[in-house]
Amino acid sequence: MNNSLKNVIYSRLQRTAKALEANNMTAFVVESRQEAYDKVKELLCEGDSIGVGGSVTLDECGISELIRDKKYRFIDRYEKGLNAEQIRARHIEALAADVYLTSCNAVTEKGELYNVDGNANRIAAIAFGPRSVIAVVGYNKITSDLDEAIKRVKRMAAPANAKRLKITGYCGETGECMSCRNGVESEMTAGCHSEGRICCDYLVCAQQRQKGRIKVILVAEELGF
Repeated sequence: MNNSLKNVIYSRLQRTAKALEANNMTAFVVESRQEAYDKVKELLCEGDSIGVGGSVTLDECGISELIRDKKYRFIDRYEKGLNAEQIRARHIEALAADVYLTSCNAVTEKGELYNVDGNANRIAAIAFGPRSVIAVVGYNKITSDLDEAIKRVKRMAAPANAKRLKITGYCGETGECMSCRNGVESEMTAGCHSEGRICCDYLVCAQQRQKGRIKVILVAEELGF
């Protein structure tokens, strides 16, 4: 990476980390996905029960494979052969996990986490339940504020995830939220009314009462979407 660009990225990550710390979240700034992997491994303890939110970032960092090590008790929502009720049971079990691993749709330079879900199992676990939440976030998900975070989800994260999950809906078909076409993309909940809508529930994490429960690993690489 060009040194000038690297300095800009690190300055932004450091500002964001400082703001997260001010909001009682623990923040780490690392250079690469390998360092993110190493930091997650350092934060885990043998015997931990671990739940996950669906995340391309965790896959790209090799963390999805790490947590399958037999030293941990992975609550595997992806196990082959599970029916809808069994998957739901795994999501509920993950709410009582020792550790919940995820990424975020956006992290603002003001120290806020912004996440949007279709089923709300991920945002439920981030907000309450697991003793520790570890979020791994690439620099491409850093936004200046919540307004930019909202637009990022509508123009990038939601359409890409709809494609990934093969969900039929407006954003997956057009590459952007319907609200972008209607000129109201800054309205958080504006969107389509399709059965496959991927943006149903919204969570903003600002200052936390439980200091250090949420840990955010900010990575100086582009990860996920």
